[in-house]
This record gives sequence, structure tokens and C-alpha cells, in this order.
Amino acid sequence: MNATHPISRDSLLSLEEYARQRPAFRNRVIAHKQDRTLPLGDHLTLVFEDELTIRYQIQEMLRIERTFEEAGIRDELEAYNPLVPDGSNWKATMMIEFPDETERRAWLARLIAVEDRVWVRAEGFDPVFAIADEDMERDNDEKTSAVHFLRFELPVAMIRALKAGAALAVGVDHPAYSVAVEHVPEAMRQSLCGDLRA
Repeated sequence: MNATHPISRDSLLSLEEYARQRPAFRNRVIAHKQDRTLPLGDHLTLVFEDELTIRYQIQEMLRIERTFEEAGIRDELEAYNPLVPDGSNWKATMMIEFPDETERRAWLARLIAVEDRVWVRAEGFDPVFAIADEDMERDNDEKTSAVHFLRFELPVAMIRALKAGAALAVGVDHPAYSVAVEHVPEAMRQSLCGDLRA
């Protein structure tokens, strides 16, 4: 599946039609996300977004907010369409997860700027570090946020290598949190390659 086109207004389901299709659509998205969700250690997870995952987010927001007016629908499209990869990049939601609130607060203070230290690397290439939170700042001098939005802008040569079968590694290089997945599972690598054009 190639997920390089923004979601159009005409392609969205009405609230009534979405209510009918929601159980099957939700199950499809859950299954799809299995090959696009990557734990990095015990406390950090990347979910690589694409057209399907973002379409689901938009439909869910319209449903929750009971939005059927054109202006509201356009606002959701403008908010979420930038999270759809456009052929030269991967886009991911990064979550920092600590069940205990006190521990989470302490770690969010230790992990300032971690979002800028997440990387992807095709075998034989230098790592590409994330461009984080282009929509708004999500950290300050005291702590980072538990959720960040990342973009990995990939050189054409790396895209070609990945499409030709190069191994993919993903990691974090931060003083308080350093981890690497040296070989991303093949099903995930193939799913992510579907987002790319070379």
C-alpha cells in the first residue's frame, strides 16, 4: 500500500456511514498498526502513521465531536493531513510511557529533547534523526511531553536501498535513554517501504 496522498474531504464517510462501518474499520486499523508499531526499550513506542491510520484518527475525531459542518471537517483535515507521509519521509507518533505518574513526571524531566534524538538508519547509511513537533512546541525547560510527532526525511539513496531490501534499524540516542532495534522486523520494514517513492 502506498500512503503518499493527503486525505480528501470527498473520501470521508458521513457520521452515519462511519457508525455502520466502524467495527470492521477499527479491526482493520488495529491489525494494520501491528506492523507499524515499534517499542524502543520499555518506555518509548513509535507508531508509524500512514493514510489509513490518519483516516481513522480523522473519522474518530469527527465521530467523538459529532462534527458534520464543513468548516469543522476542514479543520480536522488541516490538522491531521500533515501526519500522512508524502513519499520521501516517514511520520510517526512517539509515546513516552510510564504507568506510575510520579515516575513518569520524573522521566519527562530527564528526557527533555529526546524527540530530537530518535533516528532511523538503512544498512550502509548514516542515521537520519527526527524532525519533531513541527506543528507546536511540546517541551519546555522543565520537561518534555509524553507524546510527540516525528518526521524522518529520507535521502533518495536510502529510499532506494530500503526498497531494494536493505535492513532497517531504529533507535534513540539520548543521555538518559539510549536504545537501538538493529533489525526492524521484515513485515514492518516492508510496510514502511510502502510509504516511500524513489
